[in-house]
Amino acid sequence: MPKISTPFSRFASIAAGMAVLAGCATIQPPRRDDPYEKFNRKMYAFNDFADRVAIRPAAVGYRKVTNETSRRLISNFFANIESPITIVNDILQGKVKYAFTATGRLAINSTVGVLGLFDPASEMGIDAHTTDFGVTMAKWGVPEGPYLVLPLIGSSSGRDMVAFPVDSYALDPLSWYARNHSFDWNAQYLPIVAYLVTLRSSAMDAEGLLEGVYDPYIFYRDAYRQRRLYKIYDGNPPMEAIQALQGNDNIDVDKLLEEQQQYEKKQKQP
Repeated sequence: MPKISTPFSRFASIAAGMAVLAGCATIQPPRRDDPYEKFNRKMYAFNDFADRVAIRPAAVGYRKVTNETSRRLISNFFANIESPITIVNDILQGKVKYAFTATGRLAINSTVGVLGLFDPASEMGIDAHTTDFGVTMAKWGVPEGPYLVLPLIGSSSGRDMVAFPVDSYALDPLSWYARNHSFDWNAQYLPIVAYLVTLRSSAMDAEGLLEGVYDPYIFYRDAYRQRRLYKIYDGNPPMEAIQALQGNDNIDVDKLLEEQQQYEKKQKQP
């Protein structure tokens, strides 16, 4: 799926990173490369509040009125619509083969797959992949910049913050549709809202990974950054890149363990 990082898709955009970090997420060492942590934590709290009072309830309601099959068809439909984001960025990254594959998937699923509701391309062995302009900029040599949590957008970085408008405004067909139509009550934005709700809904199964996490902010931050690193290096980052991302030396592991144990005891108290 395209990398639109909003409160609707906050869980979806890092679910893969969550799975990677789940085994060690209960003890997260302090980082020295989060210069805006104070601001980020305030924005994280704001986004978490927005998710709890409005966004997640919308996703829960969506799941109540749909079944698993219909949700899969709807997700297929939106993934197919959003595929131009991947195609254009594949071209910008010089990945002609990947661009050809993504274009083939779009053509097959839009026709044989009935406007993308079904995914015959995968059954034909044409696997899906996604990329975005943030990855493109990274491959062009643009540095990551500081980790940022943006209001009503979520986890980002200096580089991804600049890239976001390119994907979400210039390359997103749903955005094209909204800009070129005008209906009563701004109904032209309903497809975008529906898409974001499906993303938030698809991430609900991963919420259990946060249970027992001492500091969810750190968990989200490191999951996001690790997921982006693996995306940039096509799933195979070099060891030096991993080590640079971790950046955790001079850590008092005993203190971290004690804090985690105290947190778990507090959680067990009635």
